[in-house]
Amino acid sequence: MSESIRLQAGPEDAGKRLDQVVHERLSQFSRARIQQWIRDGRVRVNGSAVRPSRTVRAGESIDVEPAEAAPLDAVPEDIPLQVLFEDRDLVAIDKPAGMVVHAGAGVHSGTLVNALLHHFQTLSGVGGALRPGIVHRLDRFTSGVLLVAKNDAAHRALAEQFSSRRVEKTYVALVHGAVKAETGRIDRPIARDPVHRTRMTARLGEGRAAWSEYRVLRRFEGFTLLEVRIGTGRTHQIRVHLSGIGHPVVGDTLYGAPAKVAGMPPLGRYFLHAHRIRFRLPSTGEEVTVVSPLARELEEWIGRLGAVGC
Repeated sequence: MSESIRLQAGPEDAGKRLDQVVHERLSQFSRARIQQWIRDGRVRVNGSAVRPSRTVRAGESIDVEPAEAAPLDAVPEDIPLQVLFEDRDLVAIDKPAGMVVHAGAGVHSGTLVNALLHHFQTLSGVGGALRPGIVHRLDRFTSGVLLVAKNDAAHRALAEQFSSRRVEKTYVALVHGAVKAETGRIDRPIARDPVHRTRMTARLGEGRAAWSEYRVLRRFEGFTLLEVRIGTGRTHQIRVHLSGIGHPVVGDTLYGAPAKVAGMPPLGRYFLHAHRIRFRLPSTGEEVTVVSPLARELEEWIGRLGAVGC
């Protein structure tokens, strides 16, 4: 894969980040992989090495020298997995809270990828060495349905559906406080918090476009159970958006939820569950909806919440 690829930036690319433009043209490669190529000097604009965030101007020449993906570094581990749906191209996993999707930030084992490598003979390599099969992610302490690609063609097809916002993702969240409106839409860009780098924020008025729509499922004294549909998949999106309107997700202390709820046992996770995902099968184009039932610990917690009259 050493042959260089030349791209010509058009008017539609002006003002976009370099990594975004290259990823849009070479969508068979993950954006993270392209960013690494840029950092390694394998992507040059008008002959010069630049940063991934560099703004592209119309008419510029972009030379890309792809690098071979490194061998899979993740090790298969015999970890149980709950399969919700499977065909020759993909599998939908019911991810439990507490499981990290792939290695990183000091976590090298016990991940979903480790489990996938044990249970499935082949996974797509488009995501890179540490993320075989991974098309999208869920936060460590979020549970629910997650799609995994078995081959590169399926990965590219699913990634295109995500990037064009044709995948419908619906979550269930319990938040602190009484959400006033029965339905609502939060349309605020999300960016890295300039002070607390482990956090994201929707309060700067800048960043990557993001929207979340919600409707009330049930009300409790001091809490509201919501169904949340997102049209974008930004880091911590639902957590950031709900916290930004004054209703942090229960258990999410990073975004303002209290560590303890009076009269209730510790939850030990976020009350956020990826309940449903709707997409089209790469092989046939058939629309499929996969549903993950609310995790048992969440059912029990909210049952107790009702029982104590909260």
